[in-house]
Amino acid sequence: MKFEYVLLALLSFRPYSGYDLRKWLEVEGQFLRSRAHHSQIYRLLGRMVTDGWVEFEVDPREGRPDAKLYRLTAEGRRVLLEWVRSPYEPPSRFQDVDFMSRFGFTVALDRQAAKVLVGTELEYRRAQVARFRGRPRTLRFENPVPEVDPDMARAAFERMHEQGARSVDLWITWLEDTMRWLEAE
Repeated sequence: MKFEYVLLALLSFRPYSGYDLRKWLEVEGQFLRSRAHHSQIYRLLGRMVTDGWVEFEVDPREGRPDAKLYRLTAEGRRVLLEWVRSPYEPPSRFQDVDFMSRFGFTVALDRQAAKVLVGTELEYRRAQVARFRGRPRTLRFENPVPEVDPDMARAAFERMHEQGARSVDLWITWLEDTMRWLEAE
């Protein structure tokens, strides 16, 4: 997922300064992206202005530097909706940041696209569980270094598998509940 889409989506809610975008991402948006540096945000905003996706007005601030308040243009709105409605390709790992970002913003912008997004993720995870849940799990050892305890390694990997299975089952339950919520709204 390109970070530009997160910024466009946030700007679809209200105008933001670059500083306010960074603050939001550090607190409310901390699960959307890890450590967004202010230079990256300002560089992307500059590129998005050049591309015609956003525009800004200067907001004079008494006793502080003036701020640029960025807002979406019609072209930025078009690009954002194109992303929201674009096909989603689930990665092999569930609970991916791309899904959560797309979900959070897509629900607000296009409920039908949100249903497609959640349905795609749900179908993929169910198929993934069906394909891998009952597989034989083996961990082979051939002349391991003396410190390796094969029994402990097998037990550790079995515990990790059990935790992964519980986690993906919980994720599927959340997706099913979310789909029901989207369909009821």
